[in-house]
Amino acid sequence: MKKPLQSILNRVGLTALVAASLLSSTVQAADSDDRLKSTVDQQATLLMNKHDIPGMAFGIIIDGKSYFYHYGLADKKAKIPVLENTLFELGSISKTFAATLASYSVLNGSLALEDTADKYISYLKNSTIGNTKLINLATYSAGGLPLQVPDDVTNNKELLRYYKSWQPLFPVNSKRLYSNASIGLFGHIAARSMDADYTQLMERKILPLLDMPNTFVKVPSDKMADYAFGYNAAGEAIRVNPGILDAEAYGIKSTISDMTHFMAANMDLVPLDKDIQQALDNNRKGYYQASTFTQGLGWEMYPYPTTLTALLEGNSMEVVLKPQTITTDKHPTAVLNNVWVNKTGATNGFGGYIAYIPAQKSGVVILANKNYPNADRVKAAYTILESAMTH
Repeated sequence: MKKPLQSILNRVGLTALVAASLLSSTVQAADSDDRLKSTVDQQATLLMNKHDIPGMAFGIIIDGKSYFYHYGLADKKAKIPVLENTLFELGSISKTFAATLASYSVLNGSLALEDTADKYISYLKNSTIGNTKLINLATYSAGGLPLQVPDDVTNNKELLRYYKSWQPLFPVNSKRLYSNASIGLFGHIAARSMDADYTQLMERKILPLLDMPNTFVKVPSDKMADYAFGYNAAGEAIRVNPGILDAEAYGIKSTISDMTHFMAANMDLVPLDKDIQQALDNNRKGYYQASTFTQGLGWEMYPYPTTLTALLEGNSMEVVLKPQTITTDKHPTAVLNNVWVNKTGATNGFGGYIAYIPAQKSGVVILANKNYPNADRVKAAYTILESAMTH
């Protein structure tokens, strides 16, 4: 039986409306993608020109969707361009991986954050550091451990002697003093609790669980061609030198693809083993308030929405290098989601920044093969996310 003409016309009209709606959505998505690219292009050009940065890579997630952009050269002499598989040194962003390893070891029962260091290193018994809780080492609140392990400490035996003789500058849980020596020991103990070498545990267990195949502590020979050169202030090509506790505090190298995946994993956007996912989430518990942020494990977190002023203060060299009074009331918190989570990182030849907002499923990773001021990294990330999330 033939359908009435009006019914046919109605169906044709509905089909046309659906098609128009789909076309409109496609056009809007294309416009949004173009806007994002334009904003990132502008920020990359600004930073590279201002600081003479040879190469940069940006990984952006907006409402769960990932975008990648890369600029310039990974190796100026050989004229090798930056690509998605270019390896950058992460510097102190590596601390977020140390935190993940430790949180994973807590979940499997080999470590407790309220334990003292001497439980895992008997040599430290009857010393100030031996009586210090791991959570204080993890959050730079142990009493003023220095930014770097002293230069005259060159091996593990000397390192343990240094820690055993160390004396605090101020009471535990009174001030935050950012410290490789503090979180480095924490990462070392976390690996020790699992009867493993830190580098091996990171590369053979944690990074595979995170599904990060192009992230390393020690770059293998078959990946060296992808390893960018960093450039110092004089424009000389350099790479990071091995050092005491380097793997735990600043030694990881990664690609923009892997780091954007890591950011997605921290926002529960990719399927992972439940324990490693819980470890990532637990890193966003807050342990105290300092400056304009709440200190997590590896991460600093700002109530969202936040201001550029608050981010600049929290990532300032004043906060990095000088003791900050802390407030520990009602801590630790539950896992925080409606926050701007961030971490800066640098070596002598590289500068990086990662910032994400779990509740918004959005974030940015910026990697560069030159160290440049934290303030300009933060401004670029803030500009990109604010632009993308307000359209």
